[in-house]
Amino acid sequence: MSWLSKVRNSLGSLAKRDTPDNLWMKCPGCGEMLFAKEYEANLSVCPRCDHHGRISATARFEVLLDPGYTVLATPKVPENPLGFRDTKKYSDRLKAARAANPYPDALTNAAGTVEGIEAVIGVQDFAFMGGSMGMAVGAAFVAGVERAIAQNCAYVIVTAAGGARMQEGILSLMQMPKTTVAIRRLANAGLPYIVIITDPTTGGVTASYAMLGDVQIAEPGALIGFAGQRVIQDTIREKLPEGFQRAEYLHAHGMVDMVVHRKDLKATLASLLSYLERKEVA
Repeated sequence: MSWLSKVRNSLGSLAKRDTPDNLWMKCPGCGEMLFAKEYEANLSVCPRCDHHGRISATARFEVLLDPGYTVLATPKVPENPLGFRDTKKYSDRLKAARAANPYPDALTNAAGTVEGIEAVIGVQDFAFMGGSMGMAVGAAFVAGVERAIAQNCAYVIVTAAGGARMQEGILSLMQMPKTTVAIRRLANAGLPYIVIITDPTTGGVTASYAMLGDVQIAEPGALIGFAGQRVIQDTIREKLPEGFQRAEYLHAHGMVDMVVHRKDLKATLASLLSYLERKEVA
């Protein structure tokens, strides 16, 4: 081995030791390499193409709520009620998802204030089994609504889901009417229900509580729909327009009320709460 090759190899091994694997990341939108800390500091939004990345429930609470919020306990429900098993047991899949996430299921509630205005916020985390809606999600949604009614404040839900959880079969689909009834109870109490739709929100979640808000807010570029685009095209035998099922298209066609950048979400939410609850910002 030549002297030059030895120097090159030693420099290469040194670079590998001194450079963390997570120092850089590739933007899912434009493909540009981004400095990971810069990306996180920008609320996981690409500073070049403005692509809104998916964020955790904890990060979402920190974006929307004032410091000092309280994460609420997730209601307990029967696990694997159908004894479902595919390549592995559903209960084992739940254990793996819980080991990789800070909360016990896909929907978590927190109580706090948004620029001084009291609210209960529920957040679906796509990292937990695709944010899928099962019995635990339905129970957490109802618990969030009940807490909002008890505190006489709004309930805000941040959606991110691939739809109903197939491992719970018909029991997952029963969460659609269950959550709809809870929303009616909130309305009867004269309290606002606001939905923030993030990427992706699809299936039974879109067909129920994600589209029943007093106000529908969507993040830029969010995928929003019931069935997949290919399924719809094959059914109606027509080519769908550009950007179909994206937040901007749905806003233009009246399905959502506004598309709001992540950095502006908190201020927008505070303004809506102040107006809908007829409360002054503290």
